[in-house]
Amino acid sequence: MNNPHHLNPTSLKSRFTTRFLRALTKIRAQKPISSSSPTEIFRRYRRIKVAADKSMAYSVRSRRIWSRAMLWKLRSRSYRRQDPCSGRRSGKTNQAIMKKSSNENTTTRREDGVGFVEEADELRQLVPGGETMNLCNLLDETAHYIKCLTTQ
Repeated sequence: MNNPHHLNPTSLKSRFTTRFLRALTKIRAQKPISSSSPTEIFRRYRRIKVAADKSMAYSVRSRRIWSRAMLWKLRSRSYRRQDPCSGRRSGKTNQAIMKKSSNENTTTRREDGVGFVEEADELRQLVPGGETMNLCNLLDETAHYIKCLTTQ
């Protein structure tokens, strides 16, 4: 009855797998690697890594701050690659993209006496969009981000 190899189409794992396989198919259909030079291998590695990150963020959609931040980062990277001569910066900022998090406390309380400030700052650097989160939201987003990385 229940096939353990059958994925629920609405699950995070299923959405990620579908998107990632579609991206890998597109990468494979592109110009094949003609040489095994370190540069070509690194380019292919980067394309696969970006495809995995993009698939993960799109699978979560914009429900999470880290996914919105990651999608913004990927979009701004591709925008800069498409128009290298413009020299203009986009008017959108990380804050504008993550408008759902506008009511969060963005300052770190350094006077609280708890020794977690340095660790929280390090965590903020690791989680996409973590710079704008208070400690409670940071921990929640970190847990979800780790879950998605495990799925990846």
